[in-house]
Amino acid sequence: MKLKQRFFRSLADLRFAIAILLIIASFSIIGTIIEQDQSIETYKLNYPLTNRVFGFLSWDIILRFGLDHVYKTWWFISFIIMFGVSLLTCTVLQQLPALKISRRCQFFRTPQQFQRLKISTQLNNSNFYKLLAKIKETQYSVFHQKNIIYAYKGLIGRIAPIIVHFSMILILVGTIVGSVNGFKAQEIIPKTETFHIQNILSNGQVTVIPKVSTRVNDFWITYTKQTTINQFYSDISILNVDGNEIDRKTIYVNSPARYRGINYYQTDWNLIGLRIQNEDSNTIQYPLVNFGNAQNKIWITWIPKTLKLDAGIIVLMDNLQGYCSIYNEFGEFLGNLELNERVTTDFPITLVDILSSTGLQIKTDPGIPLIYIGFLFLMLSTLISYITYSQIWVIQDNKKLFVGGTTTRATFEFEIEFFKLIKI
Repeated sequence: MKLKQRFFRSLADLRFAIAILLIIASFSIIGTIIEQDQSIETYKLNYPLTNRVFGFLSWDIILRFGLDHVYKTWWFISFIIMFGVSLLTCTVLQQLPALKISRRCQFFRTPQQFQRLKISTQLNNSNFYKLLAKIKETQYSVFHQKNIIYAYKGLIGRIAPIIVHFSMILILVGTIVGSVNGFKAQEIIPKTETFHIQNILSNGQVTVIPKVSTRVNDFWITYTKQTTINQFYSDISILNVDGNEIDRKTIYVNSPARYRGINYYQTDWNLIGLRIQNEDSNTIQYPLVNFGNAQNKIWITWIPKTLKLDAGIIVLMDNLQGYCSIYNEFGEFLGNLELNERVTTDFPITLVDILSSTGLQIKTDPGIPLIYIGFLFLMLSTLISYITYSQIWVIQDNKKLFVGGTTTRATFEFEIEFFKLIKI
């Protein structure tokens, strides 16, 4: 029995909780420094065996110990559970008993007990009942027994630590639920196409990928006066098993669509091809190749004049404003070609359509509501903690009054209140 009590006391110990929290923080830092949920090729490129980072860190160590998905590993989740159990044990063994003690009558029986208080005084020839009335006027809960008084106020302030523990446990539970049951996917979808969630980047141990169909109805970009991208938009529809639309929304960066816990984020875009009509009124689709970078995207394609592909037109694009620039095989600029416009050269063509695709990130995190509720209670506990828990004791010994008090915070304000009380 004593061994069990000692075990639970150790779990509730503040030093143990701080040690576990530091371990969790340390691994969280590692998870921030090392890229998470990337491909093996990425780790082989950034953490090679021949030139180890910090002299020891290489891709094989990262994969062996799960440092590529720190927050989903069994040992990280175990530390979170240990921290949560420590908080729960501390609440049951320390905080709740302390709250019960705070509600009890804690009378002082002898004047010697006032010596342990930082704020105390002795009054001569003062009226005991007048002091009792003044204490009641200051919103104290008063317990009176013959010649002794015990009073307190601000008991709700003692609940703040319990709410802090409760909120942190909620946050930890939400973190675990999100780690083992969430997923993140990335899809590049051409305009007007329907897709299912397939390209999974990361998922938890018990994740079930929802079987939902989504159609990209349209994609467009708005530009500033300086021709830089202002925002890009995707008009998407959620479809049922019969292909009928059940929900529709236009999304853009920082404004996702949500459907049954699934979030659709606008993340990227791309140009994939051109539809060109030749002089014989045949429409041919040509692929676009991106050879720029993430900041300066440039697409190029080659429209041949002959079957040997040795002569033709070079098409360059760097935006989705409805036109492209064309050059001959020698790199000479021929002009800009707009949608449905026909270029009058020795090789007449018409730009029929620009084929674009949208980059969508699809993710779900069922732990988010718990985390938000946890932080809500955490903010609430912060406000409650500003409520001061104060206590006052009074003993009448013959014609002398021994008065003392203590408070959990705001000592200066309590001293002012105390000296106002004893001015009888």
